[in-house]
Amino acid sequence: MAPLAAELALRHGVLEPQQTATSIDGQVEELKDALEVSADLPVTLVGHSWGAWLGYIFTARHPALVKKLILVSSGGFEDKYAATTQETRLSRLDEEERKEVKRLLEIILNRSTVDGNADFARLGELFFKTDAYDPLPQEPPDTVFSLDIYKRVWGEATELRRSGRLLAMGREIASPVLAIHGAYDSHPAAGVERPLSTVLRDFRFILLEKCGHKPWIERQARERFFAILEGEL
Repeated sequence: MAPLAAELALRHGVLEPQQTATSIDGQVEELKDALEVSADLPVTLVGHSWGAWLGYIFTARHPALVKKLILVSSGGFEDKYAATTQETRLSRLDEEERKEVKRLLEIILNRSTVDGNADFARLGELFFKTDAYDPLPQEPPDTVFSLDIYKRVWGEATELRRSGRLLAMGREIASPVLAIHGAYDSHPAAGVERPLSTVLRDFRFILLEKCGHKPWIERQARERFFAILEGEL
């Protein structure tokens, strides 16, 4: 989220905490430590993709530290929506790319060390192609990919979703929650809007047309996305 943080930092105080812990509990504590040391509490917390889930979990556990939660391009909150994401991604690739995705997924499932980081990064490149609608030119991200962190944390997260505990955490959130989602995002909007509307006390949902998974890079949605964020901050 570095480009988004940099844009918002022109007008607001912004922290972009880095997650390095290999468990959900560890990442929640990392975020808590960063906010308590450097932030003017309570904060408006903006999370993207996995970060949206992390922000949701964090807010449920530490409601006094968050005055507003903004979920950007979150994954779905119920298992029944998960399969749709992979189907949508594969449908947007050509045959050779689909074969490569399946090969990479098989490799990743059988690796848990740094040896798989390059394959993990390549999978991200392919999914960027499937998840973007009309992206502006991008510099290669200065990102360190960790397959080990992904497998450990995502394993916990998917079990939370499967069991229903992830969605149930919303009942502990008292602050306003806004979800912003691209209509072209391979993560189905219904998987965010419908479940959260049943558990959150103060919930709004905004769907951005002609927008994929990263609204701040989308040529046709970027301006509206930032206007929405500015109105919330």
